[in-house]
Amino acid sequence: MTQGMNIIDELEWRGLVADCTDKAELRQRLEASPIVLYAGFDPTADSLHVGNLVPLLALRRFQLLGHHPIAVAGGATGLVGDPSGRASERQLLTPEALAHNIGCVKKQLRQLLDFDAAANPARLADNADWTAPVSYLEFLREVGKHFSVNQMIGKESVRARMEDREGGISYTEFSYMLLQAFDFYHLHKELRCELQIGGSDQWGNITAGMELTRKKLGARVFGLTLPLILNSDGSKFGKTAAGAVWVDAEKTSVYRFYQFWIRTDDRDVCRYLNYFTFLNKEEIEALAAEHQARPEARAAHKALARAMTDLVHGPGAAAEAVRASEILFGGELEGVAESTFREIVGEVPTRQIDKARLDGAGTPLAELLAEAGLSASKGQARKDIEGGGVYVNNIREAGARRNVKTGDLLFGKHLLLRKGKRNYTVLSVQ
Repeated sequence: MTQGMNIIDELEWRGLVADCTDKAELRQRLEASPIVLYAGFDPTADSLHVGNLVPLLALRRFQLLGHHPIAVAGGATGLVGDPSGRASERQLLTPEALAHNIGCVKKQLRQLLDFDAAANPARLADNADWTAPVSYLEFLREVGKHFSVNQMIGKESVRARMEDREGGISYTEFSYMLLQAFDFYHLHKELRCELQIGGSDQWGNITAGMELTRKKLGARVFGLTLPLILNSDGSKFGKTAAGAVWVDAEKTSVYRFYQFWIRTDDRDVCRYLNYFTFLNKEEIEALAAEHQARPEARAAHKALARAMTDLVHGPGAAAEAVRASEILFGGELEGVAESTFREIVGEVPTRQIDKARLDGAGTPLAELLAEAGLSASKGQARKDIEGGGVYVNNIREAGARRNVKTGDLLFGKHLLLRKGKRNYTVLSVQ
């Protein structure tokens, strides 16, 4: 972050401003004194995923420049379901499932926001705290009367679902906008919150909250949305063949989290450095220049993956993920943790071998290379070894008569064979 820079300037050079209500006035307000702002998230799962990071990291950017962020967990709105950006209605969660999800996500938020800052600590709020005590009739009288149905239908999130001939939109989801508007009103009334941020699909909900706050309190508040992230090929950001990429290491391991970022498309990597990291403009421009000159070095990819893994999982876990990643590029295995090595096993072909074959004199390396499919035959394997292109546990082997024994096993279980730069097979004992 650039100290002294207006947060609007910071967000704009990063490409993180989609819509903003009266940007010039908001800029003036931000320059006058620190502001209280919030972003909401509906805990539909027991972990955040990388798609949640843009608004939450925006809260962090505001906090680093002296502002006061609030992360609002949707204990109330999560029971209803947001129709924004959805082609079908969300499955309703039980109160017990929602409470569990909120408890899990709270821990992750502490990695992203500073709740112990002396001057401007972040706050976590649950909108069930102020919504649940309000009766249905009271809500209709105090909130519903300030919105016309025509106005609500005009919002993109509602109109898109109403045009869906299969299911339309339920009254439950139709009411979501009013609940979120009530959040903004309450937070301004109780905590002097003046700004709501969110993804661009939240624009209708944000402006509804601004209008309710104006009508009930006569207050001027602001809204700012961030772009929804799509990959250059048009696919949804944060999705892989295995599903969503989670912040929880139990759902997406640290190694696979790191790999998600390191595998970013060349066309996207510099954009994602802007969106997700806290590297400054000069650092990102230097990485972009290096990426343009020597894309094969993947400096921008490595910086992105390291920065994001460090941010979400901590420096120690990030260093271990880098170490695991480097193993498949010939990195040393000495001192590597078994958990780290296990992460890479799923990345390369794996075959089973009877441990008894490695007892005593062991089995010729050439024979194992042929069985692993790294060499076409035992004769070719011997030639490959003599040519200096064969590695056992990433150590070059030059002896064609070399036998592999139980003492060569990593952690008493695995043998990493490599031919050339990137042809790997793991042999695991039965």
